Amino acid sequence: MADQKPQIFELNNGTMQVKITNLGCTITSLSLPDKNGNLADVVLGFDSVEPYLNRVAPYFGAIVGRVANRIKDGKFTLNGVDYTLPVNRPPNSLHGGNKGFDIVVWEVAEYKKGEKPSITFKYHSRDGEEGYPGDLSVTATYTLTSSMTMRLDMEAVAENKATPVSLAQHTYWNLGGHNSGNILDQSVQIWGSHVTPVDQNIVPTGEIMPVKGTPFDFTTEKKVGASIHEVGLGYDHNYVLDCGEEKEGLKHAAKFKDPSSSRVLDLWTNTPGMQFYTANYVNGIVGKGGAVYGKHSGLCLETQGFPNAVNQPNFPSVVIQPGEKYEHTMLFEFSIE
Repeated sequence: MADQKPQIFELNNGTMQVKITNLGCTITSLSLPDKNGNLADVVLGFDSVEPYLNRVAPYFGAIVGRVANRIKDGKFTLNGVDYTLPVNRPPNSLHGGNKGFDIVVWEVAEYKKGEKPSITFKYHSRDGEEGYPGDLSVTATYTLTSSMTMRLDMEAVAENKATPVSLAQHTYWNLGGHNSGNILDQSVQIWGSHVTPVDQNIVPTGEIMPVKGTPFDFTTEKKVGASIHEVGLGYDHNYVLDCGEEKEGLKHAAKFKDPSSSRVLDLWTNTPGMQFYTANYVNGIVGKGGAVYGKHSGLCLETQGFPNAVNQPNFPSVVIQPGEKYEHTMLFEFSIE
C-alpha cells in the first residue's frame, strides 16, 4: 500500500525486546539479558529508518529477495525464457537487484501484543519487478514464541508464472552487544559437513566440498577467529545443512556463543543451505548510539537456498510453480550457558 510509511514496531514479552521496521521487515534491535541479567542489543543497526532507506549499510537486519545471494552474471533461463536481472554487484545480481525486498515498504497485515507478540508483513512483488517473472505474494511473520525464542515464518506464493524464490534474513549478530567490538573470540558451530566453494566472483562453482580438514570446518564448536586468516577476507560461504538433529520439522543449523556474556543463539531452519558471513566488508559504519562498526563486528547466519541455484542443476531447486508455496522458517533460540 502506497500510503504506508516506514516505521518501527516493537515486540516485547518482558524478557526480550525486538524492534522491526516494515521497511524490508528489518530487525533494527534485539535486546536480551546476559548471565547477570544485564540487557544488551545484539543486532547491528541504526536508531532510525533513514540510514536503512539510504542503504548506509547494505542489508543490515533485512529480509532479502526475491532471490537471496548471487545469481551469476544476472542471468537465468526458465521454461525456455531468458531473464536478465540488474547486475547490482558486478558481475552478478545480488539479493534481488537494485530495489530488492530489503528496501521496499511492506504492509503491516497483523500486529498482536500479549504473551506471544507477533507482527505479520505482506508484500506483493509484481511480474517483471527487478527482472523476475510473475507476480509473487509474500508474507513474513515474526513471533516471540517464548521468553527467549523468536520465530520467523516466510511464505511466498507464485501467482501466474514459475519463478525462483529464496528469501534470507540478513541480520548481523554480535552476542556481546552490537557495540562490543569484533566477534572473533565468539564461537560458532555449524551443522554442515560441506560447503559450496566459490570462484573469484563469489559464485559457487557447482562443487560440494567436505569441510573436514579445512578452515571451513565448524562441525564442532570453534572460535570464529581460529582460522579466519586462512580464508581471505573472512567467511562468506554457503554451508550445506546436512547433519543437524531435527525438532518440529526444523533442523539445527548453527549455534553461536559469546563467552564473555554467556549468551547463546541456536538457529533452527528448514532450508538446504546457510550463508555464514563475517561482516568482511563492514568498515567504519556509524550505527546505534554512535557505535562504530568495523570489519568482523558481527556475523550473519543466512539460511537460504544455495546461491545461484537457478543456474546449477545439481543444487536443490529454488523454483516454485504457479500456485505453489515457498515456506522458510527460522527459529532463533536464545539462552544463557
